[in-house]
Amino acid sequence: MTLFWIILINLAISLLSFVGVSTFASKNLLKGKLTCIFISFSAGVLLSAAFLNMLSEAIHVGGEGILIYTLLGIVFSFFMERSVLWYHHHHDNTHNIKPSGSLVLFGDAIHNFIDGVAIAATVTISPMAGISAAIGIAAHEIPQEFADFMILVHSGYEKKRALFLNFLSALTAVAGGIVGYFFVNRIEGALPIALAMTAGIFIYIAAADLIPELHEDHHKQSSLTQIIPFVVGIILIFALSS
Repeated sequence: MTLFWIILINLAISLLSFVGVSTFASKNLLKGKLTCIFISFSAGVLLSAAFLNMLSEAIHVGGEGILIYTLLGIVFSFFMERSVLWYHHHHDNTHNIKPSGSLVLFGDAIHNFIDGVAIAATVTISPMAGISAAIGIAAHEIPQEFADFMILVHSGYEKKRALFLNFLSALTAVAGGIVGYFFVNRIEGALPIALAMTAGIFIYIAAADLIPELHEDHHKQSSLTQIIPFVVGIILIFALSS
């Protein structure tokens, strides 16, 4: 019965990835000024999630030495981006897809897997404890999943494909819940390392792809169009983390 609750709660959280479906409501939602707003918001969400959520938790559990894995996450992202760019250069049918899309899927899959393990650890205490933890995770996931969806679209993925891939990465929470149910004591030490690396990936996406894109478009948009959504994304995650 405990495993059933773990799978059910993680599946419910995974369905939050469909928050991006709201962007289908308007044909012009992803064009012009609105694109700039959403990319700026996504950059703020990724940076604040990395520093205020993932890194704080990783350091709390693993100590300051865990930061070496954040550096490894950034280095890994750089090499992965170089590899994806090389691949796209030699395959014309994929040259419109930016590497940041692959990176955010990979990072989010790890993050969701960790969330699944966390749910498993709390549900073993009681189903109500698991539901309480799920509410906290869900509060973070809604803006995070929306940001991930926008980054995928920004990276060149068709909206329906972006939504589907985002859902697949969210389903790793279910896998994390199952693994956590059977092996939570064995994998506990690896979780802060995974969190620190995921933070590095998110920092790289925001700093190497999204923010430079905003700088390139600054002459097309007013400064407030970029600054306000960026700050709102940071404040939102800060409030939820608090």
